[in-house]
Amino acid sequence: MKLVFEKSVPGRRAIEMVDSQLPSSINISPELLRDELADLPELSELDVVRHFTALSRMNFGVDTNFYPLGSCTMKYNPKVCERIASYPGFAHLHPLLPQLRMGGMLTQGALRILYEMDVLLREITGMAGFTMQPMAGAHGELTGIMIMAAYHRDKGNKKTTVLVPDSSHGTNPASAAIAGYKVVSVPSNEEGIMDIDELKKLLNDEVAGLMLTCPNTLGLFNPHIKEICDLVHSVDGLTYYDGANLNALVGKARPGDFGFDIVHVNLHKTFATPHGGGGPGAGPVGVTKKLTQYLPVSIVEKRDDGTYALVYDRPKSIGYIAPFYGNFAVILKAYVYILMLGKEGLRHVSENAVLNANYVRVKLRDYYKPAVDKKCMHECVVTPTKKMLDNNVHAFCIAKALIDKGFHPPTIYFPTIVKEAMMIEPTETESKETLDAFIEAMIEIAGLAVTDSEKLKQAPITTPVCRPDETAAAKNLDIACL
Repeated sequence: MKLVFEKSVPGRRAIEMVDSQLPSSINISPELLRDELADLPELSELDVVRHFTALSRMNFGVDTNFYPLGSCTMKYNPKVCERIASYPGFAHLHPLLPQLRMGGMLTQGALRILYEMDVLLREITGMAGFTMQPMAGAHGELTGIMIMAAYHRDKGNKKTTVLVPDSSHGTNPASAAIAGYKVVSVPSNEEGIMDIDELKKLLNDEVAGLMLTCPNTLGLFNPHIKEICDLVHSVDGLTYYDGANLNALVGKARPGDFGFDIVHVNLHKTFATPHGGGGPGAGPVGVTKKLTQYLPVSIVEKRDDGTYALVYDRPKSIGYIAPFYGNFAVILKAYVYILMLGKEGLRHVSENAVLNANYVRVKLRDYYKPAVDKKCMHECVVTPTKKMLDNNVHAFCIAKALIDKGFHPPTIYFPTIVKEAMMIEPTETESKETLDAFIEAMIEIAGLAVTDSEKLKQAPITTPVCRPDETAAAKNLDIACL
């Protein structure tokens, strides 16, 4: 497909340019003004429409294809959530509108949603209070670790270290380091979970806390989770729950009941709002009662007269994390999703997510090597067999071959503790028919890896761009057409 610049024809245009006289009240610096729009493509309206429509048809999205993307929970987003978020009463709100008097009723609905979302997430996670401000999971992690630091600073604790499992999401150690802590990795045991004996060796008075994903990135639930939390608390450390994998537990178990002190929730994963491509996201953070005083400002409060207002008088707060209310539209979509499903519906979400993951795991067990051959939660991890690797077929080749079959590749080479990892998360939204088609494609690829490995090394062949030299592309960027 030609670039839009290559389709340009001199003199062709889709709009009529006219001179405009700026009002004298508008003062624009001369260096920001130009006499002509140079180097822009010259196209008719039909050319433009066809070009960008064709581009959109090349896009891969959850509305068109299956995403077995482990640890990212790429599931279908109900269109009713999108519809409600587009209501003018929500979409046209300005964050600087007054809360109460002088038109404040315009914002009362939005404030009520923020307040009620706080209440809903408290019930789902077992926390005492939430902030809605963080705009992504990693942003929530940083917020949570800043709350952890505020707690220790307030108590006069000399804490220097945050413990992180070796199977954690990469943002965990990054968030702890940004907050000023030294990061110490806790190894996994042969069962694929954090080794509790190694944790005991690392615990001391300098440990500020432990960050833990539960279930972990192998899709495994740690049966020692309550004991782990108690051990960290014994040195006055705090336990942080990375909510990226909450889709496996929602409605069935609450992190607060395990003993976690801080939780972040990826609304854009667990509660079906748009996810991928860099956003938008929302990563609300919840805390236990002793930590609520450190939550960011502002907090929505329900007053005795039934109105809602933002509260700023919080002397021990860590301050602002994001402007205004965070990603309000994402919060709204998740709010609609939770109300639609209710308690029983959320429980079915986790049950079906776990069922689907184990169905895929068992069906592929004879064709790929399981990272850990045991029941999983919402995702499973498999690797190429020795025979595949002997034929120089790697996880990368299998992922590319899936594209030709109409499936987005799963997460590959993660978690890093598993060589040639392929992390598969089918989520609860996919039907048995879709899973069977994916499994059939994976089995066919497994056969090709042994009988015709060269074919896999050429994949994908059905895409506009096949398999570029990604290392060379990163080192020799060509941005002339951007």
